[in-house]
Amino acid sequence: MVSLLKPVFRRTRYLTAVILRQPLGGATHVKTFGKMIARAALILSIPVLLAGCGINNIPTKEEAAKAQWAEVQNQYQRRSDLIPNLVETVKGYAAQEKGVLVEVTQARASATQVKVDASTLTDPAKFQQYSQAQDRLSGVLGRLMMIKESYPELKSNENFMALQSQLEGTENRITIARRDYNEAVRSYNLEFKTIPNSFWTVIHSGSKPMQMFAASTQAQAAPSVSFTGPPAPMPKPAQ
Repeated sequence: MVSLLKPVFRRTRYLTAVILRQPLGGATHVKTFGKMIARAALILSIPVLLAGCGINNIPTKEEAAKAQWAEVQNQYQRRSDLIPNLVETVKGYAAQEKGVLVEVTQARASATQVKVDASTLTDPAKFQQYSQAQDRLSGVLGRLMMIKESYPELKSNENFMALQSQLEGTENRITIARRDYNEAVRSYNLEFKTIPNSFWTVIHSGSKPMQMFAASTQAQAAPSVSFTGPPAPMPKPAQ
């Protein structure tokens, strides 16, 4: 944007210098002076007109979407950091649940091994790989949290209670972060489809539409971390 406006600024400085060097007097001078003022006003109005036409929309909305993506990654990392302590706590009371514990550990490793860089947001295959790895981790975490129902001592353990509370809060924040990211990307991608905004894609050739999270039951629903057991059965109606 700055590079595009440099010629405009140079031209404006030139016109200003010419105007200041003009001698006073005569109708010709007044007419020439008026034309120069008109040209200068037109040149100075170009940046305003360009901004009003949406030339900055694509980079502005792109940065907003990237900021939301950073928040998604931050929340996923927070969840990943909670898992080792959670697994160790469960193992101390339910070592026989080895299968679920191994699944959680492996799912976490798979999710953290997915490489994420700037190209991930615009690459459908990379984005899907990342999203599916996180969804799998959400699924096995839900199964892990259900184990507590079979182990009263684990369910009442203070460390476990603190960890599951943190996990619940993190899962909720992940849901919000994904939603906000999708909304930011939807607004950004719209710039490539609507007129006249789509005309500016020629200037912003390095910007591309971004991928969005697909709706997923496992990813959107937080694991059950209720402190109470299943509800009691409803009494049968009197005969």
